[in-house]
Amino acid sequence: MPTAVIMPELGESIVEGTIVRWIKKEGDSVQEDEPIVEIMTDKVNTELPAPASGVISKLLVGEGDTVAVGQEIATIEASGSATATADSASAVSGPPPLPDVGFYKGAEEAPPTAVSSTNAAGASPVSTDGSGNAERRLSPLVRKMMADNQLTSADLANISGSGAAGRITKNDLERFIAARATEKQAAPAPAPASVSQPVSAPAAAAPAMKGGEEVIPLAGMRKVIADHLTHSYHTAVHVTTVLMVDVSKMMEFRERNKESFQQQYGVRLTYTPFFVKATAEALQAYPMMNSSIVDDKIVVKQYINMGIAVALGEKGEDGLIVPVIRDTHTKNLVDIARDLEDIAKRARNKSIGVADIQGATFTLTNPGSYGALIGTPIINHPQSAILGTYAIVKTPVVINDMIAIRPIMHLCLSYDHRLIDGMYAGKFMQKLKGIIENFEFFK
Repeated sequence: MPTAVIMPELGESIVEGTIVRWIKKEGDSVQEDEPIVEIMTDKVNTELPAPASGVISKLLVGEGDTVAVGQEIATIEASGSATATADSASAVSGPPPLPDVGFYKGAEEAPPTAVSSTNAAGASPVSTDGSGNAERRLSPLVRKMMADNQLTSADLANISGSGAAGRITKNDLERFIAARATEKQAAPAPAPASVSQPVSAPAAAAPAMKGGEEVIPLAGMRKVIADHLTHSYHTAVHVTTVLMVDVSKMMEFRERNKESFQQQYGVRLTYTPFFVKATAEALQAYPMMNSSIVDDKIVVKQYINMGIAVALGEKGEDGLIVPVIRDTHTKNLVDIARDLEDIAKRARNKSIGVADIQGATFTLTNPGSYGALIGTPIINHPQSAILGTYAIVKTPVVINDMIAIRPIMHLCLSYDHRLIDGMYAGKFMQKLKGIIENFEFFK
């Protein structure tokens, strides 16, 4: 009997996942617990292992498809039955095709698969890039798309592959096809040969945009983020409260102690640990900010798991993720600083797992790190509030009827008005403001 590969439940409140890529394809042999597919769920990629050993007999969903938890996505046949099936098919239709190595994991060790010298559309061969360079490895889907769109080997040379070892993926090909169509539509008619055109020296300015449009599929992490935030925005009743906070004492303390702090504890002292610690203390005083609405019931959490919004990738180019600092209310500044540095490092390396982003009860985001002055953060459902900390700017303020210059920042709290009233949110913010301004971290 074949073994079904099922989309697993990878965490609380996660009801679906997106197929990022198939590591194994139909006809491939697999061992039990060997990764066969990469799945994205709640903004984290994870590899799903095979539930049994055998041969992948059928892939039931494609890359980019969104699949509900519990849905069957592939089947695995026992090696004996799969071999018998392959033998009988071979007797009817001849020898099976060579395995494609495409952009799948493990392709680096396999020899490149040469593409047939002709295709269904009569296009030129695509096994080389048209300039005598080495063969390019292509998946069956990419080869079919090339045939359908009559792409030649010369076209391949103009496509920069984003897959492993520079392999061309479906998304690469879709972008190339869309860009080529746009350029054809936007191309101006050639000038008459009889009209002479003046020749001018090339401009020293940055190159102008070519015009037209680039069509990029909304897929993978970007689609998961879009769906999650849309759901959050349309589920909670968003209201935002803003306060200005004088951070003079905090800045003075950090300037005096940042070098000794790193020498003593081996971790950098940034402003964020102060904001996390202050928020955890304020949440203990106003626990409704740390609650959720679940099935027409209010669930007030007796613990504080702080979600910290961070960017993925070396330069933050791979989207946003919210890993969790657990039991934040029990930790001191040193513990929090270490947790934040670990989160930032693993986010840059894209090594954060599904378990790292589950169970947050409140979220803190820091747009001030890139200079933002004020904003309205979107609540991370099913939480009921999110705090944004914004840029610290020297600002003229009135103190005892005199004008003074102080380092001022905005705190922006978005909260679910179904659960939290404006007065309650205002008191929470005043508590938070007082903790930061009075610098009560060591009392």
